[in-house]
Amino acid sequence: MMGFIWFVIMGGLIGWVASMIMNRDAAMGKFWNVVVGIVGSFIGNTLFSFILGTGDIGSWPPDLMGIASALLGAVVLLGVLNLIQRGNVRGE
Repeated sequence: MMGFIWFVIMGGLIGWVASMIMNRDAAMGKFWNVVVGIVGSFIGNTLFSFILGTGDIGSWPPDLMGIASALLGAVVLLGVLNLIQRGNVRGE
């Protein structure tokens, strides 16, 4: 249970940082930051686990490769969403 709670907290932080990187922070609320962080961490950790064999943000202490891959996955997810919604990657 604590792993899930930690996963949601880290997902929220990762989603918030990714939304700031992609200039979407003003358009997204706290709930969507958590959703983007969690979905992005699934995407990033899945890809990195196949490539590097590592990546987990639900553990304590946090795995730095897992956090980096989750952030990368969330940024990629926001980039794809920006392309679909606005026609450009950064949303500017």
